[in-house]
Amino acid sequence: MKLSDCVPEKMSKAFVGGFLLVAALASLIAGFTILPLIGFVLAVPLVLLGIYFLRIHVNDQCELEP
Repeated sequence: MKLSDCVPEKMSKAFVGGFLLVAALASLIAGFTILPLIGFVLAVPLVLLGIYFLRIHVNDQCELEP
């Protein structure tokens, strides 16, 4: 498998993880300013999901061997 076959998977994984982290940041800012309880309640799961998507193991063929 060529390295270029893995690029779309890694980019989509990074995009989803980054989007969730940005949504968590926006929710955290809203928690400080507008909706204190709701913003914090939404921010924690979004941060966890963002980190999960950034660390997820998508495809065995795209992983580097030690």
